[in-house]
Amino acid sequence: MISNKKQQIYNLLKSIETGDSAAVSVVNEAKYIQHNPETHEGSEGLAVLFKRLSKTSPKVNIVRIFEDGDYVFAHTEYDFATRNIGFEIFRFEDGQAVEHWDNIQTRQELNNSNHTMVDGSTEITDLEITESNRLLIQSFVKSVLIENRLKHLDDYITKENYTEHNPRCANEQIDLRDILSKNNLKNTADNFSINYETCHHLLAEGNFVLSACEGTINQTQTSFFDLYRLEDGKIVEHWDTTEAIPPRSQWKNNNGKF
Repeated sequence: MISNKKQQIYNLLKSIETGDSAAVSVVNEAKYIQHNPETHEGSEGLAVLFKRLSKTSPKVNIVRIFEDGDYVFAHTEYDFATRNIGFEIFRFEDGQAVEHWDNIQTRQELNNSNHTMVDGSTEITDLEITESNRLLIQSFVKSVLIENRLKHLDDYITKENYTEHNPRCANEQIDLRDILSKNNLKNTADNFSINYETCHHLLAEGNFVLSACEGTINQTQTSFFDLYRLEDGKIVEHWDTTEAIPPRSQWKNNNGKF
């Protein structure tokens, strides 16, 4: 059964499509901290904003939604003027949402394993091992993504039953190794280099864990939101979005991306 917090955030995100002003009441706009650097804070009430957006006939699909204590996080697809994939994080305080982070990427075509950026498993299981799954992803992010110890990749990812949704990768680990390898910072195929530097958030519910990290792609400061599904102590499925962080001079609020 979906929790009240999840339902409230589900309704809030869908109100971008419906214009339902009642759904916005979950947000305490007096306390609301906005971490999207391209969004003004307090310049336009959310009810007014969402009502205006709804007139453009947007489509909002909440593919997955999770709860971790005071946090609700969702995996979404949007169809406005362009089709985008996003992760949304909301922090609750006294029954209302008071803080928001997101990471949006233009939807890409099928990857080499014929997977989209959002298809795949949605069932939440293994609630009793949420914390051990969180610790496993914490270790993976630190060891493999940040410290680039790719020799440990097999310790975290199962070879036989792994599904990759990143549009640049296939299910085979060789793709992931090539992209992450600091010995090949400039991929000869598309001049692509990636570097994870800091992990800011690790949110989890059961067999799903979301990490929100910061680093660079081709020396451009970038935010990485990665969603992992785990099974029997291994990563078996992965989705992500990446988004360039604009220079501070272009921020429309002073709260920072994280």
